[in-house]
Amino acid sequence: MLLKAEDVTMSFGGFRAVSGASLTVTRGEVVGLIGPNGAGKSTFFNCLVGDLKPTSGRVWLEGHEVTNASPEEHAKLGIGRTFQLPATFEELTILENVMVGAFLRHPHVRQAREAAQHVLELTGLSDLADQKAKMLGTPGRKRLEIARVLATEPKLMLLDEALAGLTPSEVQKAIELVRKIHSSGVTLVIVEHIMEVILSLTDRVLVFNQGKVIASGAPADVVNDPAVIEAYLGRSHARRQGTH
Repeated sequence: MLLKAEDVTMSFGGFRAVSGASLTVTRGEVVGLIGPNGAGKSTFFNCLVGDLKPTSGRVWLEGHEVTNASPEEHAKLGIGRTFQLPATFEELTILENVMVGAFLRHPHVRQAREAAQHVLELTGLSDLADQKAKMLGTPGRKRLEIARVLATEPKLMLLDEALAGLTPSEVQKAIELVRKIHSSGVTLVIVEHIMEVILSLTDRVLVFNQGKVIASGAPADVVNDPAVIEAYLGRSHARRQGTH
């Protein structure tokens, strides 16, 4: 078991954003988290990576409890995460941005540069290595965010709507990139609204609604679950499914 979260609850004052959510992730899996806006996905996600300390519940990575570990400790243990809004160092080059991630494992500049160059090749950013990050548009920034996290050499990578805001053709390229990352040996947990991404990439899906996991299973089964259709996909999806 690579990651295990058990009965995680996160309350903000009287509001319970996550209520008793559990998740297990085995090495090599791609797991998706879906649900409507405000369902608790990102809050749960933040509890997994140490950005939030859950009100109750516990989280383990490879059998070691990390419930109260800092984000830095999570990173050193091998958990990497992207953010919905990419955090780039605008005046640094794309190579230097990725080196920031590589320094976690490679404290010497030459080694960090070599590791970063390898990640740039994997993510298709090599030709842009010497450009300033501020020159990138949305697709490039998303890709750079993924590259910077990948440079920390994570065992487990959590993607928080990393493909949001992309055009259909850009989504296809991003799906191929995520597949390539997975093939390199990285286990993935993906929070995503784009159903095409979930259906294309994940082995298993958890559906959140009002802070609770209301369904889990294979993507094709989950999207046809009446509770999921009602809560997340909407009646229009149900009608379309009925006409097929």
